[in-house]
Amino acid sequence: MKKEERLANIIGQISDDMLEQAANVDNKRCFDRLLAYKVAWKKWTAIAACMALIIGVVAFSLITFGPKTHSKLPILSLDTKGFFTGGMGFEGYMAYDISELKNANPWSEEVNVTHLPVFKNVHTYDENYQVPDADINKMKACLKEIAQRLGIDAEQLEITDDRPDEETINKITEKLRDTVPEYYYNINRVFIKDKGIEVEVNGALTAAVKFNPPVSLPNEYNFTYYAPYEDFVSVADYLSNKYKAFINMKKPKANITGGDYDIYNQQNYSIEFFDENGNILEQMINYNFNKVTFNCDDDGNLFGAGVFQPDLSHKIGNYPVITPNEAKRLLSKGNYITTVPEEFSGEEYGRKIELIYRTNGTEKIFLPYYRIYVEMPSMKRDNGINTYGAFYVPAVNGKYIENMPIWDGSFN
Repeated sequence: MKKEERLANIIGQISDDMLEQAANVDNKRCFDRLLAYKVAWKKWTAIAACMALIIGVVAFSLITFGPKTHSKLPILSLDTKGFFTGGMGFEGYMAYDISELKNANPWSEEVNVTHLPVFKNVHTYDENYQVPDADINKMKACLKEIAQRLGIDAEQLEITDDRPDEETINKITEKLRDTVPEYYYNINRVFIKDKGIEVEVNGALTAAVKFNPPVSLPNEYNFTYYAPYEDFVSVADYLSNKYKAFINMKKPKANITGGDYDIYNQQNYSIEFFDENGNILEQMINYNFNKVTFNCDDDGNLFGAGVFQPDLSHKIGNYPVITPNEAKRLLSKGNYITTVPEEFSGEEYGRKIELIYRTNGTEKIFLPYYRIYVEMPSMKRDNGINTYGAFYVPAVNGKYIENMPIWDGSFN
């Protein structure tokens, strides 16, 4: 039986009861169309078969390749100066072998994604690491939501912020007069406290949770900075059950990320969760943007947690993306951004590639990049540990980028 005939047969076998139930869901328009297809099938089987084939092709395209756009896409400008901010050194990972670097990125080279969304970061940090247009009401709403997920009755507690009181403002103004920056008195964070838990939300709608005192885990769990990977897997399983309401995901997936060595030759990992529910595109968005993290202290207790859920309502468009092989060719041509203080060491030293979004708060737009881990032979340590530098190649097709980066021999 041909594909179109099988699809037509499937539509014909949909019962009236199923359609009646489907009509009660929110997306009624979709099921009204399905009902129309069933009626048409009863009258014109051949037409229904053709329609089923079209529907199947469209559905396959949406699920496998990601959403496409038919409107004219704006040209993007990369903010290369603000690409890496804060902190010293460069982005490099030390390991004996690239396989030691772990994460649960749902993307792989076998996933054929041709289009990905690009978003405007509506809460970009300025040069003072503040969000100038922070929405206080949204911050408070986010604060209440996170608090309730922790079992805190936010409606009965006072919400405070980091703006100085009037007496302090008057003293500062009197002493410093016109030298006080305009942003100094802005509200950048809101807080709520209850029963040893403090929740803080900043202008980018990122929440930080502090447990005071830190929460002890059962003795069988080893939650320390230098615990082996297998112990982190066990701890993540425990946390996913203990803090299910706080994680608040349909299908939480543990992302044990890390595995690189520090200067003391010890490996480090961290625990994140993202929602694995949905198709590959939804999983990629959740993996990069919507996550919950857990942190330990020096004694192996649960010290803090974080909730990341940036505002992605301002989508610029769905852009065509290049293939991993095309990204590798651009890397060889010098079309990359990096903080590695040496130029690309050659194609033969490329060790790993992954498709990710840069989600730093200083990014003006969120767009996908290929992050390519490159072995740097000159940085190999005497004990055999390699250094893998991170090189970023824009994943969006170059015809939509007005300032494709070119390596110039310095940090860019």
